[in-house]
Amino acid sequence: MEDCFPGRENQKLYKGCGNVMYTRFADVYDRLTHDIPYTKWADYLQSAFLKFNQNPNLILELGCGTGSMAIELKKRGYDIIALDKSSDMLAKAYEKSKENNLDILFINQDMRNFELYGTVDAVICLLDSLNYLTSLTDLKKVFKLVNNYLNPSGLFIFDVNSPYKLSKVLGNNVFFELDDDISWIWNNTYNSKKRYATFDLTFFVKNKDGLYERFDETHKERAFTKSEIKKAIEYAGLELVGCYGELTFKAPSPKEERIFYIARKA
Repeated sequence: MEDCFPGRENQKLYKGCGNVMYTRFADVYDRLTHDIPYTKWADYLQSAFLKFNQNPNLILELGCGTGSMAIELKKRGYDIIALDKSSDMLAKAYEKSKENNLDILFINQDMRNFELYGTVDAVICLLDSLNYLTSLTDLKKVFKLVNNYLNPSGLFIFDVNSPYKLSKVLGNNVFFELDDDISWIWNNTYNSKKRYATFDLTFFVKNKDGLYERFDETHKERAFTKSEIKKAIEYAGLELVGCYGELTFKAPSPKEERIFYIARKA
């Protein structure tokens, strides 16, 4: 782990040591995800804790982005450690937490090799963050680390974009949105052999002078099968206790777009 600041006890934001990915994307991320019902997602997490007889105090979020979920959970009384490899995303998250007078520990690390100072009661990884891992080896690494830092009986709750969504809904399609302040074009391709969805995004953002600036981002997501995810969970020494459709406790349908998994440490 490369710490940009020497002590956890003195710093709440590890800033400036991430890579350049999401540098401009961080500025528009919340605008693009304005339709995500974070309160409903938090309700679902609490329902999952109740369903599996857990009452976590300290929760680790992997791939926290701009911190919206961490903030929602902190408001509900949980202690939160929120981790992301983008320092720009974390800068936004830190600003938002301070605007809400919330004390959240944000850490700038890659989920594939993160380190903590101790263990946690639950781990979450949401909004298809795990799809950004483009190999099964990396997925196993993350799950193994989760097991290392999870307290006994603790839950690991995560979601993925399903193979159906990446190949049929998003893949080989073009989406766009036009607005006064920001417009974007989302051009997608899907590699059925490697099961990669590549998202080429072009943004036009109005600056303070009323002119539009263009910037481009390319993102890639891997479609993981249920069998691959189950094997990775077992490899890590965790137990798969649930596989559900989006924000439900029902089995996912064949055309389910987002699938939730719940694993537990023995």
